Amino acid sequence: MEPGTRFKVYCSECREKVELPVEAFRLTFGRTEAQAHYSFGCPLCGAAVRKPAGEKIVAALTGAGVRTMRLVPAEG
Repeated sequence: MEPGTRFKVYCSECREKVELPVEAFRLTFGRTEAQAHYSFGCPLCGAAVRKPAGEKIVAALTGAGVRTMRLVPAEG
């Protein structure tokens, strides 16, 4: 994706459609593919939004350079 890439998403809280830059997102991977999700802060209502990330969303976000994090189980 080109520099300055933006994504249009819906806020789960205020139900508004917002357009955000890549830097506003974080992609998190869990232990399985089904546990992947992306998150962002809504600029309109301030809600912290978390949504599931399927294969196509993961590909689009990683291709655009969205920050990623992998959750690992705590040793105990």
